[in-house]
Amino acid sequence: MITEKSPSVLMQIQPTIVHFSKMLASVLQLDVEIVDDKLTRIAGTGLFNQHLGHRLTNNSQLLRYVLDTKKEKIVTHSCFDPLCLNCADKDNCKEKAFIGTPIIFQDRCIGVISLVAVTSEQQERIRDNIHDFSDYVQHISNIFVAKLLDEQEGRNAAQKVLLSLIEFMDQGVLILDEANHLKFANPHALKILNVPHEKISGKTIAIRPLTYFKSLNRGHLQHIVSWEGESNIIIGQLHVVNGCQMFLMAFHQSHAAIDMNEVRRDENGLLIEHLVGESEPIRQLKHLISRVAPSPSSILVTGESGTGKEVVARAIHKLSNRSEKPFIAINCAAIPEQLLESELFGYVKGAFTGASANGKQGLIQAADKGTLFLDEIGDMPLIVQAKLLRAIESREVQPIGSSRTIPVDIRIVSATNQNLEQFVSEGKFREDLYYRLNVIPIALPPLRERHGDVDLLVHHFLNVHTKRLGLVYPGISDEVMAVINAWPWPGNLRELSNLVEYLVNVVPPGEVIDISLLPPNFARHAAQMISGTAAPVQNRGDIHRSEITIPVRSVPAAAADEDPALHGETMLEEMEKQMIREALQRYDNKRQAAEELGIGIATLYRKIKKYELSAG
Repeated sequence: MITEKSPSVLMQIQPTIVHFSKMLASVLQLDVEIVDDKLTRIAGTGLFNQHLGHRLTNNSQLLRYVLDTKKEKIVTHSCFDPLCLNCADKDNCKEKAFIGTPIIFQDRCIGVISLVAVTSEQQERIRDNIHDFSDYVQHISNIFVAKLLDEQEGRNAAQKVLLSLIEFMDQGVLILDEANHLKFANPHALKILNVPHEKISGKTIAIRPLTYFKSLNRGHLQHIVSWEGESNIIIGQLHVVNGCQMFLMAFHQSHAAIDMNEVRRDENGLLIEHLVGESEPIRQLKHLISRVAPSPSSILVTGESGTGKEVVARAIHKLSNRSEKPFIAINCAAIPEQLLESELFGYVKGAFTGASANGKQGLIQAADKGTLFLDEIGDMPLIVQAKLLRAIESREVQPIGSSRTIPVDIRIVSATNQNLEQFVSEGKFREDLYYRLNVIPIALPPLRERHGDVDLLVHHFLNVHTKRLGLVYPGISDEVMAVINAWPWPGNLRELSNLVEYLVNVVPPGEVIDISLLPPNFARHAAQMISGTAAPVQNRGDIHRSEITIPVRSVPAAAADEDPALHGETMLEEMEKQMIREALQRYDNKRQAAEELGIGIATLYRKIKKYELSAG
């Protein structure tokens, strides 16, 4: 390398550039190298964190190309790029992919910001995010250096440039002082938190990690961001910079910022007004609902028990032009046959013995101008089916005991988990009514076919139940998530919601939900997964859940030889006890032991007491 004797403009502001290079590397999880127009290395991370202030050799073909052309250079496979073919260091080069962005100031290229992949994983990350990364670095090149060099006053240029950069980032950023007061939040962070700037500026913000597990390869953690009774789960990184706290939110917030306004409580309990999920079946379902909701045609919703048929019915009503009118739901299986007719059609005074002296309005009439939801329609008696068909065809109802009809304007949404076509062939359901109700069929996918949605739903229900019960939002371990993802979910969303509600009730405040807290049936399944004896889960599409394993960091040999027939809780407890014992032997500091185990310090003390262990 050649030592540079006359420092460039960029070298004069090297501390600031070094700071930004580290931040850029941390956010994107790539190596960063920044050089000036003389190929002097100003800043670098990873492999490039050496020989700062020295000029690179002439073999730096990619950097030289960006400097000479003033154009961005993107290379996804370095060994095949024409610029690399004649490089003397080609055989020894560790760079697999490259994004180089010119730093233009006053129409002159004064340097290059480069993102470099040195591993196959980093190479894939560049290949999958070329446009996002390119825009990100281009913004730095155009804003932070230009503003920094153009600073003519004696103010803190680095701070101004940093705030300017953060303001326009498409990544959410929060900056807090040492007392946890919010000093700055960029627009994207406010959008994720769903709060206006004036309602959060200067507020005390609490940011704490949910777990001690890092998300795969990205270094992000799940955090609870709280202020004045509001809480959001956000994925991101918390950095301490010059005494200030900087929280960098992940680009994609899969589990973050669930809008609690989308959850409301009525006589039927907690109902999700919008379908939670991003899997292909759910995206198709949302699209179909948006298309058919404005129509007055009848809809038949089918699906297994617990898949959310009433949720879909309510979403259809909310998106229709009847949204301001009544939504009347009736469970045909829950009302005795002799009462169902009077509930649907109503009755007049004296219609039968025991009838109200004032008569009663039927639910069909109550739903006039709105939506009537008939759940478990397959259980409706044939005699009531006939009368319902007449009401649909004539658009009028006749209360029991009345000689006159009442006109009605309703949209009918029906639901069932039974095979109505088979019922029709067996004479249990009227064929003409079936075709009247099944104008628009909507089939709901079971939870086991909604690949990728389970994690989203777990965190959604954690939000729902902790807020409803007034409990602290807990963390949840990777091992528990592995068990949950491998479960076949015969009860679908209802079963998952019940499990999460159970877990938030039994987890100690401020601790992490670990395997020891699972109910017995899930604990036994977890033990089978660890031992490799879990039964295969059928009908899982292209994902074989039977192949999922619990990510236990160190399984003791004795535990690995356990009889799989043992109860899950016994096997798991023995494994856990051994893991904790080994961690305590390796570390004198219990906090270090807790971090290795992936649990909170309070959880560690609780388990030491439970298993009667000691640090020695």
